Amino acid sequence: MTRGLELYDSPARHVAARLVAQAGAGALGGLGRAVPLRYVDRDDPRPPDERWVRVRPSLAGIGGADLALVTGRASAYLTAVVGLPFVPGREVVGRVEQQVALPDGRVLAAGARVVVDPVAPPAGSVSLSGAGSPSEAGAGVGARAAEVGVGGGGWSRVMLAHRGQLHAVPEGLPDERAVLLDALARAVHAADRARVAPGARVLVVGAGAVGLCTVLALRAFTDAGSVAVVARHPRQAQVAGRFGADAVFDPAGAVAGVRRGTHALRVTPSSGGSFLLGGVDVAVDAAGSAQALATALRTTRAGGRVVVAGTPSDRVDLTPLWARGLELVGAARTSADPGAGDVLARAWELAATAPLDGLVTGGYPLTRWRDALAHAWDAGRLGAVRVAFDPAAPS
Repeated sequence: MTRGLELYDSPARHVAARLVAQAGAGALGGLGRAVPLRYVDRDDPRPPDERWVRVRPSLAGIGGADLALVTGRASAYLTAVVGLPFVPGREVVGRVEQQVALPDGRVLAAGARVVVDPVAPPAGSVSLSGAGSPSEAGAGVGARAAEVGVGGGGWSRVMLAHRGQLHAVPEGLPDERAVLLDALARAVHAADRARVAPGARVLVVGAGAVGLCTVLALRAFTDAGSVAVVARHPRQAQVAGRFGADAVFDPAGAVAGVRRGTHALRVTPSSGGSFLLGGVDVAVDAAGSAQALATALRTTRAGGRVVVAGTPSDRVDLTPLWARGLELVGAARTSADPGAGDVLARAWELAATAPLDGLVTGGYPLTRWRDALAHAWDAGRLGAVRVAFDPAAPS
């Protein structure tokens, strides 16, 4: 039998979870009672053909995309490809149950450690038939979700993964570093999509795992000039500085901070937020909230570039985009991305060399999923960067 966490269809609970999440830290104790998630026992998943492999997760992150799904904040565009019931969990380190030949010719023995890439292999290599039950989460709807960068399945004792999604974990690399591979790859991809010119001024809005990893990627793989970060909490600010940020602003002071750093002119309309005439050359929204994207749009110079790296979950006023001729660039990783292998190679490089120790906390058993979700939702205030499940822990 396979035990796991299953997201199920309940519009009322999605609404309730969204309201609890919006209420802030004081109401987070009720988040677990509101979300349409349940701990279930199912038959072990059955691979539909030889391309699919059973993986036993040993660490599964609770990322922003997962939280957006379970709290009902994800866009309908994304939920349309996630059939319910659905097992969340896109950041997965685990062990394969049987010997498997990878597409690059390497053969992994049973028990080998792997990262499961949430992005599916190219179209045509994945079977898209099947339902979204936990026993088929890696095959049917799970594959469709992975093709657009949603992914899932890690919040369970056993999951299915296509062999094209498997990447061997280098010997000696701890699970706590390997589980950040997806966040690192998203950051590297965002830095590529930003097309940062030498000496350009960059603002990263959001200091969760993806935002902080974006600072690492900008410093490692671009010739950016000053890099500033918008962070809500002291630990985030501390890590941002360690990763190479030149300045850190809290959300309320972001416009003023960028104005000082770029000598821009601040304009405050009679209603609505302030914006700058001038500003940074590139801004990266790494949070996915309306406030984060609004900050990015209002602090980027005319003709500059705004990259959306966080999973969008709210509406935002796009008037600054139109009025100032900004370029808005999406940065989700998909199977259609050119150079996907190079992005992953550089993400592995950061996983091995960057100062990532202490970023992953928790290791919650699946039975404590309510506590884990509350911790992950309020991670920044509690001093955490990435909270994770340990699906193999005794329940």
